[in-house]
Amino acid sequence: MNEMRELIADTAARIFRDHCQSDLIAAAEAGVWPAELWQTLEENGLTRAAVSEEMGGAGGNVGDAMTLLRQAGQAAVPLPLAESFLAGWLLEGVGLEVPGGPLTVAPIAPGDALFIEQAAGGWILNGSATAIPWGAQAGHIAVIAEAETGDQIALVEVRRTRTTGGQNLAGEPRDTVVFDNIVLPADDVRPAGNQVSREGLIRLGALARSVQIAGALDGVLATTLTYVGERVQFGRPLAKFQAVQQQLAVLAGQVAAGGRAADWAVAAAEANEASEAPVAIATAKARAGEAAGIAAEICHQLHGAIGFTREYSLQHLSRRLWAWRDEFGPEVVWQRRLGRLAAKSGPDGLWPFITGTG
Repeated sequence: MNEMRELIADTAARIFRDHCQSDLIAAAEAGVWPAELWQTLEENGLTRAAVSEEMGGAGGNVGDAMTLLRQAGQAAVPLPLAESFLAGWLLEGVGLEVPGGPLTVAPIAPGDALFIEQAAGGWILNGSATAIPWGAQAGHIAVIAEAETGDQIALVEVRRTRTTGGQNLAGEPRDTVVFDNIVLPADDVRPAGNQVSREGLIRLGALARSVQIAGALDGVLATTLTYVGERVQFGRPLAKFQAVQQQLAVLAGQVAAGGRAADWAVAAAEANEASEAPVAIATAKARAGEAAGIAAEICHQLHGAIGFTREYSLQHLSRRLWAWRDEFGPEVVWQRRLGRLAAKSGPDGLWPFITGTG
């Protein structure tokens, strides 16, 4: 980790430790926007870590943004940090201005589509998108819309849309957003081109969720180790029992596997390896999702009844593991992608594909 990333990780960890407690997370689930936490992150340049300096950002890259998301996942931060990164990637990729404040993206869910057509001096946007993260609380939405001339990227103010509230398993906003004859000036719409696309958005979103899962796995392991080290049963800490130690070993292995897969995907995405990145990201989302299910089961088993209570912090992490493993595609979607990529490599390329020696 270079000095820039160490600074991002240390600064983010300190802010989250000081400002992101269980009561704030619970309030966010009840619909309260964590304005002070967002402002603190914004003042430290973390909400625009991967936005270029020309666009008013910190001038970092995808690896810097993922460093922030790893810390945010570990702290169960209830903010659209991943979505703001994705929106910035879409907008800057086509030369549109990246506005300040919280951002989100649409559409995300399979089968959802938005449609845009040219009108006098501009464009008209229509359609609806489901499960949009922080669709009502973001200031702007970066959208990919279908047009006769090809996909277009547009910037839309949330106040011009209609939203219906919803939540994922973690209690994070996942809203339905309706775009009803929204007139956009020509300057706010650009063709998607080769640099950004819906496929690229889904892939980068899967990377972001993989990293967030890796962070939450780190948090689950730390919380569980603390608990079994302090909880005394039959005169000794739970961590002294062999059966508990065995479960801890499995948990640690899953955390390591999910984290390593995410690290590989980040490195491949940062290097912009056209052949390696799709494989690495598919592997990361599939493996992190698998680890999420196993880790959530073990950590709750070792915590017993207290792990299921609202008052205890574990549920903020485990519910995010369950929610994030499905977003931007569950394991089976990415496993199938890996299968197709492997089949595409052909009989002579299969072994190099599996071993990474090609």
